[in-house]
This record gives sequence, structure tokens and C-alpha cells, in this order.
Amino acid sequence: MLVGIDTGGTYTDAVLYDPNLGSGAGVIASAKALTRTDLTVGIREALSQVVSDPAAVSMVAVSTTLATNALVEGAGARAALVFIGFDEADLHHKDLQQGLAGSPVITVDGGHESLGSERAPLDVEALVAAASEITEQVDAFAITSRFAVRNPAHELAAAEALAPLGKPVACGHQLTAKLNGPRRALTCLLNARLIGLIGELCGATEKILAELSINAPLLMVRGDGSLVAAKVVRERPIETILSGPAASLIGAAHLVSASDLLVSDIGGTTTDVGVLRGGHPMVAKTGAVVGGHQTMVEAVEMFTHGLGGDSEVTPETTMEPTRLSLGPRRIVPLSMAAIDGGDNIGPALAALEWPFRLDDTRFIRATGRTGPLSGTRAEQLMGKIGADWLPASEVVTSGLQISTLRGLVGQGLVEIAGFTPTDAAHVLGIHDAGDRSVAIQAADIVAQIGDLRGEPIRPDGESFSRWVIDSVVRRSGEVVLAAALARDGIAPGEAIGVMAQRALDRNHGMVNHRLELGVPLVALGASAPTYYPAVGELLNADCRIPSHSGVANALGAAVGQIRLVREATISQPSKGKYRVHIPGLEDRADLQPAIDDALAALGELVRTEADAAGAASITLHEDVNIKQVAIEGRDFFVEGTVTVVGVGPPKLADFSSSAP
Repeated sequence: MLVGIDTGGTYTDAVLYDPNLGSGAGVIASAKALTRTDLTVGIREALSQVVSDPAAVSMVAVSTTLATNALVEGAGARAALVFIGFDEADLHHKDLQQGLAGSPVITVDGGHESLGSERAPLDVEALVAAASEITEQVDAFAITSRFAVRNPAHELAAAEALAPLGKPVACGHQLTAKLNGPRRALTCLLNARLIGLIGELCGATEKILAELSINAPLLMVRGDGSLVAAKVVRERPIETILSGPAASLIGAAHLVSASDLLVSDIGGTTTDVGVLRGGHPMVAKTGAVVGGHQTMVEAVEMFTHGLGGDSEVTPETTMEPTRLSLGPRRIVPLSMAAIDGGDNIGPALAALEWPFRLDDTRFIRATGRTGPLSGTRAEQLMGKIGADWLPASEVVTSGLQISTLRGLVGQGLVEIAGFTPTDAAHVLGIHDAGDRSVAIQAADIVAQIGDLRGEPIRPDGESFSRWVIDSVVRRSGEVVLAAALARDGIAPGEAIGVMAQRALDRNHGMVNHRLELGVPLVALGASAPTYYPAVGELLNADCRIPSHSGVANALGAAVGQIRLVREATISQPSKGKYRVHIPGLEDRADLQPAIDDALAALGELVRTEADAAGAASITLHEDVNIKQVAIEGRDFFVEGTVTVVGVGPPKLADFSSSAP
């Protein structure tokens, strides 16, 4: 038996799968549990419901939206960027500047040239001195050196020099072999921020497996849908961004027979739309984009939007007419907070008096996580916030405190509860996992908030909740349509935008506007039945919500494979000299020996890494791409790229020695 687990922002799902039965029939048991701040609680609850015989479990695989959600919400640990050998202009690259968001930067001399020769010696003394000054202010270091993908010597030396400081260290060349130093630096920085979060998840899962006497390998789902041993992910957590969505695509391919599909997975925090072609997920060629960050991580081509069942609902009362804003921040639904330590929420809402404000329906509590606090204001505010839900308006009383609270939420130290689409679904009776009475109370209060004219924004809580659900349907339709147009190579320009909006509005005039998806739309996620029948109608789509759609991520984790990709560049420093940019390989006088050396070295590397990743066996696929330019009828070598891909099944627990 194989176990798949998905730790989403709202629910932790588990599936017990028999690979001998296949497809949906192989799902022997499935379960959902609330995801708590302490991840072990949800994992334990879900696993306990599906595993009755621990000795029958031969593998456990976990997919997670934890890293994706952290990047979307701007959460994660504090990391410093070590920038070696770059120019000042590189530091101001737009992608890197956006990702830094105030993170400390250490710039030192060093780095290499494009052909791998040293540009300047690494200033180790300056590096250690600068890092020592800020080591108490950060949780990890991210090291990126100029042209490290051609020669990683300075990144490795810097990592060795920083090791005595006792903080996790990430190196950019270990995450991608592609050029573009600033973007590689951003990827490395995000990776460093995620080390603690993913490490906590791995540790929590290992602890629960031990408690339940499950003696089986633990693997994690990477962003391309493949599996890798948990010990590898602890060092490269960035590779788990889009892990949950990737697992959902693998799960969808397993559940639905059609080979070409548009798959939309709506969770608590995000809606993720991906494409299956020929039964395989499409992989983003330029790297995953998450939370507005263009990374260099190989992952499924996924369009991620901050829209989910737990998206923050905000009536924009300063507009005429009032508009409804959804997300991108995830908050805890009031209906769910009420059954998770929030016995006081109902009475607190009942005690409110008109005129109402949206903040009156917000509650906050400490998550239980620990981390450094940035300043006196943060310390004072944390001193007021405990483990119980408190009305936000009683704790946060000034604009400065609101800004401080945002920082604490971003660090994962504090969480907010408020009205969400999940609450609206409770009000309308289409969801029943939480406390419906609290959802009704909150909906009635928010509906009475005054607009610009002082009138209630909606007549009652039920009509407000219907407005919220309709808004999620409409926004979901826009998200799916944008992904489909982008996959067709059509940028959603103004003209297309107007036509699409008219079609979605069913606004017909001299021209009847109608949209129709050209492939089936598969909707996944626990709330898919709530929204996607209407989304399918909106898009005139063949919309399918398969059995087990609510646990497709966990199923995708259970049926995944190990897949590793490694590549190397071949350059020509001078005539008659071909250089493979893999440490330890000598220059060759001819191209073919250089290609042979590269393939052999990469093949050995993939085999070694596949064993560490938990593969039972591996099949290698090789690709050689030589770029040449024709000048006066002759072909001249420009550059070569050699790629080796290893694919194989994960190693399962061996019970043969104890079998009767």
C-alpha cells in the first residue's frame, strides 16, 4: 500500500492507495483533517483515518502548498543574500529588487568569467566579518556568485566559510544550471527563506510516522510532479513550490481518461490552473512564477492566483458602487476558527453594536511559532497576543500597529481570522465543516457596513454571501480563461479583455460574444463542487469533477515517480579547446570527446542523486543540443548544452524478510 499526503493551507488530506488496482479504484481510503499551526495535528488525524495496518504501508509521499503559500503571502524566514562578484546594477535587477523586500545584502569581491576563469579572488575575510555582524538578525544565508554555474568554486568556499555561524546556507548553482545571476540570486534567497518551513513539515511527518509505527520511506513531491527523498528537500525546499498543484495534475491524469486537459485546483489560499498534454503536465520553460517572483525552478507550467476558499473578503466601500475584493491573502474562516479554539468568537460578534466596521469581524492569535522580532513595536504587540483568538480591534488600535501586525503575519507568528468564501458557503448551506451560526452572524454584520451613501452594502447576510460566492465563480472563470489564452499564446490585451468580459457577462448586442473551452476542464479541490459547476457553465466547458477530486493532490503524491534533470554547458575558450563546465573535467581538443565526457559525468551524477533521492532504479535519457552559426558557408561552434534525465520508481519498504 502507498500513502499520499497533502498538507494544504486549510486541510491535510491522506489517501491509502493500492497500485495493483489502479486509477480511482485503487483509492482504498481517504480522509481530510484541518491543517493546524502545529502540522503534526492534521497529519496525525488524516493518517490515522486511512492507515489501519502500518505494516502494509511501503511508501509515504507528501505534497504541500506550504512553500507556494509562503511566497504568495510574503511569509517565510529572514535570509541574507551573499552577492559575490556582481556589479551594483545587478543588485537593482527588477526581479531581485522585488524579492529582496528589505533583506540584508552582503556584497564581496570574487566571482568568475563566462568561461569559468576567476574574475577576482574571493574576499573571505570581508564576507565572514559582514556575516558575523548580522547573524543574529537572520535565519539563513543565500549565496550567489557571478557565473557560478560555470565554476561554483566561490559559492562552495563561501558556504564553507559561513558554516561555523551555525545557520543554514543555500548555494545558487545547486538549484539551477541556467545563466542570469540576479534571477538565480532571487531563487536562492527564496530557497533560504523556506528551509525552516519545509524542515518543520518533514520533521512533523517523520515524527508521526514513527508514532504510528509506519516504517516506510518518506518522499516529497517537487514542483515538476516528481518525488524526492525528504532529506534532499530539506536542503532545496524551493523545489517544492507548486508541489501541491503539481501533485494535483498527476492526480488528475490518474483519475480522468482524456489526455489533453485544463486542470483547475482551488484550495484555501490559491487557485492553480495547469495543462496536461498527452497525459503529462506541461513544464514551464523559464521557471515557475509564484507570488509575482520569477524563479529558475523547474516546475509545472502553472498559473497561480491568490484566490481560494479562505481568501480574505474585503468590501471596497470607498468605491461607487461598492466592489468586492477577494484575496490574495489567506485568513482563517470564522466558521473554522470557531471550532478551533474560538468559543469566544460568537459571543464577541453578538456584542457588537452598529455602526459596524470590517475590522470588527477580525480576530487574531499567535501561531505558536517563534522567531526574531523586528523592533520594540513588534515585541509590544506580540506581548498582547496570546494563543486564544482575540478581537483584532481590541489589540490593534493604530496605523503603526496595523503595519507591525502585517509583519508578524508575514513571519508566520500571528494569524488572522475573518469572513471568507468558506464562511459564505456555510451561510448558504453548501458547506458544513465549521460553525454555521458564527458564519451567519458575521455575514449579517458585514452586510450592514455602510457604503459611500451610508446605506448597507447588502440587505442581509444571505444576499451578501451569495454575492461572495458569485464573485468567486466569476473570478474563477477569469482565472481559467486567462490561463487558457496564455497557453494558446494570446496575451490578454485590451481588445481581447473587453470581448472576454462581455462574453462572461452574457452582454449581447450587435455582436453576440461567446466563449467555449476547447478541452475538458477538470476541477479539483474540496470546494470544487461549490464553485465549478457554475464556472463550467460560464465558460461553456465540459467541466468534470471526478471522484476523489477533493484528495487529488494526495493521490498524485502516492502515484508519483522519481525524476532528476541535470545539464552542463560546453564552451570553446579558444580554437581547438572545448570546455565542459563540470568541476574536475579537463578541456578536450575535439567536440565529441567533450560531449562524451559531459554525458558520462552527468549520467554518474544523476545515478548518485537518484539513489539519494530514493529511487529504486533509474532509466537515463540523454539530449545534446549544439548551437552553431554559419559564416561564409562554414559552421562555427557557439555553445553546447548536454542534458541527462533520469526517471524511475521510488524505493519501497521491503517486507519480504518478515513475510509468512
